[in-house]
Amino acid sequence: MSSPLSKPQIIAHIQKSLNYTVFDSKWIPCSAKFVCLGNFPRGTGVMQIYEVQHGEAQLVKEVERPKPIKCGTFGATSLQQRHIATGDFEGNLNIWNLEMPEVPVYTVKAHKEIVNSIDGVGGLGIGDGAPEIVTGSRDGTVKVWDPRQKDSPVANMEPIEGETKRDCWTVAFGHAFNDQDRCVCAGYDNGDIKLFDLRNMSLRWETNIKNGVCSVEFDRKDINMNKLVATSLEGKFHVFDMRTQHLTKGFASVSEKAHKSTIWQVRHLPQNRDIFMTAGGAGNLHLWKYEYPAHRSKKDSDGVDVGVAGSVNLLQNATLSTQPIASLDWSPDKQGLCVCSGFDQSVRVLIVTKLNAVL
Repeated sequence: MSSPLSKPQIIAHIQKSLNYTVFDSKWIPCSAKFVCLGNFPRGTGVMQIYEVQHGEAQLVKEVERPKPIKCGTFGATSLQQRHIATGDFEGNLNIWNLEMPEVPVYTVKAHKEIVNSIDGVGGLGIGDGAPEIVTGSRDGTVKVWDPRQKDSPVANMEPIEGETKRDCWTVAFGHAFNDQDRCVCAGYDNGDIKLFDLRNMSLRWETNIKNGVCSVEFDRKDINMNKLVATSLEGKFHVFDMRTQHLTKGFASVSEKAHKSTIWQVRHLPQNRDIFMTAGGAGNLHLWKYEYPAHRSKKDSDGVDVGVAGSVNLLQNATLSTQPIASLDWSPDKQGLCVCSGFDQSVRVLIVTKLNAVL
């Protein structure tokens, strides 16, 4: 029997109290620095850069902006530039050079209302094809942007005339395994999950998970779609096997109830796509591993391939706070290192041990 110490442990390495509400935190690639985005009590936005030094987080730079900043991504930048793209409460998409963050290097009025979620692909050597940014907003639209093209999006997914506009809470890129193919997955407040095929400019698949979708993420952006995790209100998450799509049944999935509170975010380990962490509304983190079934597809009664879902095992959990943990980001460079921030106005650097020992 394995001892509790042979399992991965979640260790809070650094905790830093902040004087503002932090909405998102991201590691700066190829560095020991991370960015925190949020809003001051006076209603302005803030972007702070911290460096991990001698077991402490040292503030390197702080920039105040007119509007609160909701979300950010490095997904569309090169490793040389490491520009961060952010979405704010007024619907603006900005791209910042963190060496000189006073003025954005790119800015566009992306949406009529708050940008809830942002993701990038084609940068950092992840995903083939052009660098692109996707934004999802309360105005019900999902838009794809090319930072080399000003003012107008390269794709705009919005409800048709007469359809109710649903609040888009989360967006994610995937399927970017060659120059042509690319997909965007979006999750909405009514439980809708929609998969948009950017190559054919079509809605490839949709489903409803009966609860507001807080976070969606593919296990990898730059491979033929493999798995998608969607988290929701009331503590449930779903893992979809994206390899086999059935005409009527769609993708096979397994669901798990982690706890009773909202799962704010899911993030896959960059070094192992079958391990992921969920961040919860009660200040807890859960580390999971997906186990594949013996056969990932089978024939139905008509002889058509239908997917078979695997199972999910809980590796470890930890409670860090009494308030929700709203953002989580693994270090792309150092396995097991992650940064998370919550509504207790704190940012934490965590170390997750023994990830190589997970069989």
